[in-house]
Amino acid sequence: MKILIVDDEKMIRNVLREYVEFEGNEAYEAEDGLQAVRMCKENDYDLILMDVMMPGLDGFSAVKEIRKTKDIPVIMLSARGEEYDKLFGFEVGADDYVTKPFSPKEVMARIAAVTKRHRAGSPPSREIVKFEGLEIDMAGRNVYVDGEKLELTPKEYELLFYLVKNNGIALSREKLLSDVWGFDFFGDDRTVDTHIKMLRSSLKGYRKFIVTLRGLGYKFEA
Repeated sequence: MKILIVDDEKMIRNVLREYVEFEGNEAYEAEDGLQAVRMCKENDYDLILMDVMMPGLDGFSAVKEIRKTKDIPVIMLSARGEEYDKLFGFEVGADDYVTKPFSPKEVMARIAAVTKRHRAGSPPSREIVKFEGLEIDMAGRNVYVDGEKLELTPKEYELLFYLVKNNGIALSREKLLSDVWGFDFFGDDRTVDTHIKMLRSSLKGYRKFIVTLRGLGYKFEA
């Protein structure tokens, strides 16, 4: 895999590069968010390790820019471990969030987990489903509302696809956390609620298909 390491601290980049290359991957480096955005416009990467606090363009802003053109799994690295920061990271499109100081071995384990989930979330065959004016292209990862293409975050795509694949099935918040975010995710029920709120807002009038099950979770019903 080609992995882009983005951090303004050279020592951290060196340590991560050593582990990334030891596992047989190709490592590339960027010193800040601006350089990372430029590199992603010119090249394709399989995963990005993105520091949050950097001069110039911070990690959150860099991820938002990269997400406009590329769907690359991102693991955020930050010394800030507050829940707000973690939730914001997921809202801008991050797939995982590791708090500094971290174990390089843990980072490599998370890379393997995120990569596995990302590949599993890309169906090999073409599958397009329609519910009134809501059209969902599973393989192409495209969603249309009355013919207009939506720009969703990677996690919104995964959540919607999972709900649609389980059409009519009641899904608890714990089940959604386990299957969409991964069994080792550190978040809580509010993470699911936050993303459901974002997804409903994006779906506009077709938010009606996502039904709240009081005291349990949600289900897609169409």
